Amino acid sequence: MTRRQLKLGAVLTPTGGPGHPYTWLDPEIPGDASVDIDWYIRYARLAEEAKFDLVFIVDSQFITPDSPPHYLNRLEPLTLLSALAVATEHIGLVGTLTTSFNQPFNLARRLGSLDLISRGRAGWNVVTSGDGGTAGNYGLDEHYDYATRYGRALEHVEVVKALWDSYEDNAFPRDKESRTFLDPSKLHTLDHRGEYFSVTGPLNLERSRQGQPVVFQAGDSDQGRDLGARIGDGIFTHAPNFEAGVAFYSDIKSRAAAYGRSPEDIVVLPGVTVTVGDTDADAREIERATQLADNDFGRSLRELGRPFGWHDFGRYDLDAPFPREALQYAERSFYTQAKKITELAVDRGLTLRQTVELLNEPKVSPFTGSAETVANELQRWLDGHALDGINIHIGHPAQFRRFLDEVLPILRERGVVREEYEHNTLRGNLGIPFVENRYTRAEREGISPAPLPGTSAALSAII
Repeated sequence: MTRRQLKLGAVLTPTGGPGHPYTWLDPEIPGDASVDIDWYIRYARLAEEAKFDLVFIVDSQFITPDSPPHYLNRLEPLTLLSALAVATEHIGLVGTLTTSFNQPFNLARRLGSLDLISRGRAGWNVVTSGDGGTAGNYGLDEHYDYATRYGRALEHVEVVKALWDSYEDNAFPRDKESRTFLDPSKLHTLDHRGEYFSVTGPLNLERSRQGQPVVFQAGDSDQGRDLGARIGDGIFTHAPNFEAGVAFYSDIKSRAAAYGRSPEDIVVLPGVTVTVGDTDADAREIERATQLADNDFGRSLRELGRPFGWHDFGRYDLDAPFPREALQYAERSFYTQAKKITELAVDRGLTLRQTVELLNEPKVSPFTGSAETVANELQRWLDGHALDGINIHIGHPAQFRRFLDEVLPILRERGVVREEYEHNTLRGNLGIPFVENRYTRAEREGISPAPLPGTSAALSAII
């Protein structure tokens, strides 16, 4: 029996993401690293040398002065990934793009271009945007409600996928002798008229060697999980412990099966922070010191407002019970996260001050310890079906090097991670099937292409 191998992703947030406001003070991190292409190229190549599957670029489009340093000044994902595409050869290139504030045709064209430039290494992290303030940057008075956000997302993704299939894979004979560039019978116009989008098509771009970019999804709400299980090739998530990881993994795989998909065709990659020390105690001390260095009560109080639609918690008495009424401001923001915080505070009878202090308390990651301990824990999660891989946050460069130099050799010796790249696409390296063109498949099966969500034909099929 062949051992399952751990998939590896690297999250590039050089000057520090949420909860890490002072990462940029590390002497090894240039103050402008988040807009320095040389920094990204250096770490993408390090990850590629270590045979990582992908690098991941997160994104958001609304800031306040209290946003994390990396959020305050950073490059647009697809522009950045296009630069990385010509600076690397094998590693996957995944970026976050919102379905709430992008049109399907333009997004399909940009991502399809990245997939061709990288020769089949592109991936799309689908989000609906939790920061309600983003709506104001796109001419809206308020963000969409949850039902609309996820309804739009489903239709958006399926329209994008259908646009990517505008040309069948043999549409371009490019036969100079017969002067035949295109076989018109292999070109398909979408002509989609749905609940949220109307897109005529076709997309003037052929498919890459992997068929379509790999689609990831990162929502943890019930709606997010359902969307991911339905349209995702991969799931980005957060698992605070092994038991939570197993529960999430099982839930996603079960939902995928309920949609008629093979559970093996969807990979689960939680984001993790790894801290390596000479001993377990040494690693815990390194982790604690790092977290305490990022601990700033005033800043944390202000950042608490982010999942609540950037609600100002400074207006409340710090020593009064946590203001449960603030949850209403999260309805068009990161509602699931805000609800968890509210329930935690209310169930424990915490004041606002105590809530912030509790959220700021140093926490021990499951992947903190000696190199042997971290390797053992990663293997336990993999063998215990709590994950298919990890998305490791590159915080302090010294820690990332210790992971590469000390943990990976142990896992490689055990056969848990690859020795070399076996495939020339992101799909191939992740073990995700090639996507057959929808029109080619329909002709082969003697049926019409499946109707897209949001159309009258799709509704009729459900009824």
